[in-house]
Amino acid sequence: MEMEKYILAVITTNTTKVAGGAPIFTCETKEEMEFIAANLEAILDGIAHGLGNDLYVIVKH
Repeated sequence: MEMEKYILAVITTNTTKVAGGAPIFTCETKEEMEFIAANLEAILDGIAHGLGNDLYVIVKH
């Protein structure tokens, strides 16, 4: 069985909210976080989802 949906990356400004097996990108500002999320979305061919003011995940659908 092949997984159809999975997390490719996590981007955050608050490292206390994240842990796990996906790559985690820590940013200093919200603007930097949004920039990294947009670029990783294109590079990884995934979809960026905002999960609050300080957390994005890149998901492969």
